[in-house]
Amino acid sequence: MTESLMKTYNRLPVTFTTGEGVWLEDNDGKRYLDALSGIAVCGLGHAHPRVVQAIREQSSKLLHTSNLYGIEAQEKLAERLTGLTGMEKVFFCNSGAEANECAIKIARRYGHQKGIEKPGIVVMEGAFHGRTLATLTATANAAAKQGFGPLLEGFYRVPFNDTQAVEELTAREDIVAVLVEPIQGEGGVNIPDAGYLKALRSICDDNDCLLMVDEIQTGNGRTGQWFACQHENVKPDVISTAKGLGNGLPIGACMAQGEAAKILVPGSHGTTFGGNPFCCATALAVLDTIEQDSLLDNTLTTGQYLQDLFQEGLKGNDGVVDIRHAGLMFAIELDRPCAQLVSDALKAGLLINVTAGNTIRLLPPLILSKTEAAEIAQRLIPLIRNLLGTALNE
Repeated sequence: MTESLMKTYNRLPVTFTTGEGVWLEDNDGKRYLDALSGIAVCGLGHAHPRVVQAIREQSSKLLHTSNLYGIEAQEKLAERLTGLTGMEKVFFCNSGAEANECAIKIARRYGHQKGIEKPGIVVMEGAFHGRTLATLTATANAAAKQGFGPLLEGFYRVPFNDTQAVEELTAREDIVAVLVEPIQGEGGVNIPDAGYLKALRSICDDNDCLLMVDEIQTGNGRTGQWFACQHENVKPDVISTAKGLGNGLPIGACMAQGEAAKILVPGSHGTTFGGNPFCCATALAVLDTIEQDSLLDNTLTTGQYLQDLFQEGLKGNDGVVDIRHAGLMFAIELDRPCAQLVSDALKAGLLINVTAGNTIRLLPPLILSKTEAAEIAQRLIPLIRNLLGTALNE
């Protein structure tokens, strides 16, 4: 590893050179089954033919002009996303953090237009919304915030999956929005009770607050719907998304409807690279492929199949606290730290992640077949059993 990079990551001792489908190959020719998708980014896997074709075609025509001019692919992508979500307007940017920054700015400007001097936003314990100063403040992870104070004021934190706590806060006149992940990814793949988002929608309606749903990780088919809020037929005021939208190219989107869609005007927000022809043309190919290849259905059926394999393969292990999933978003929560499993799995040719210290997180591509799902289970289950057995015997 070069010494020229800032040490912001403790990188694993592997460098990948090629990929195809759900497989990656390192510079020594070893193959790995990718159960992480670049952290929920490569939903179509690696080197998908339609993505490659879109990249080739657009890169040969036009990469960037800036948002001073009309961009045909951007307009088409905005129409697709508003059609899929019921939102009215879209702002394109380069990442999930930028999409959430846009949402936060919409909320604050919305509050100021109501005459509120210091608008407040309700956020959740266990939340992760990004690493810019505003999104870092909205994020719950204390370690990520260390050394970056003073952070922004105006964020009020309540327990995730606790509607009463939200209701009590939103009764305050200075609260203008609720920002929530439908499923907390970095927080441990925490899935709320059924009806949680629907209850938040009602609370926001009753208190004239914006419901802003962070679908950075859960959007673009990850849970078996285009967006996770659609499982409860909830229509937020703002939806932020990124990750799987570009299948590896940097693109994010902040979508809004109703009053929230009218907040930003020329001069109030902007971006140099966001919504460029290159990324937007690729994102259109991603959405087309998810739709044409019925990948939402595949996400549901293959996700349930893999969940069943984990339940069967790990039953009777007291060290397994919970196994939960939504589509192809998985958590295997253990009763002890399990970070070493990332290295163990790497040696076994499997890419996984551990979040919240004791939770194995899997985010395999939406193209995952049942055969490949079984391969994930066959490689991972023995590693978990070994970790639990070794720890119990010590």
